Amino acid sequence: QVKLVESEGGLVQAGGSLTLSCAFSGTNFNSYAMGWSRQAPGKEREFVAAVSWSGDHTYYGDSVKGRFTISRDNIKNTEYLQMNNLKPEDTAVYYCAAAPVMKSYTVPYYSSRAYDYWGQGTQVTVSS
Repeated sequence: QVKLVESEGGLVQAGGSLTLSCAFSGTNFNSYAMGWSRQAPGKEREFVAAVSWSGDHTYYGDSVKGRFTISRDNIKNTEYLQMNNLKPEDTAVYYCAAAPVMKSYTVPYYSSRAYDYWGQGTQVTVSS
């Protein structure tokens, strides 16, 4: 049984930074690729970042590339999303996700379709 719990988001001014974390509980954290998606009001969910099970490979959506950094700590069973130079359009509920490595053999780790487990979400609001 996998459970994902995001850290509390918050209110940030445009241009500011915020780091989200996601605590993984279950077995074999390093057997899962990890990712983040977000959903803004009235918009479809957007898959924004992913990191492979080993941490050697990362993926970023075009909207966050160069501003967000995803990472993982396989000792602490935690993934992180460092968000810099935040913009009002980054306002959304952010969800962390886990993809079993066996599934990622057929579906790329950077595709949301690989992810079977999702957190409850955390609100990030960027003020202009």
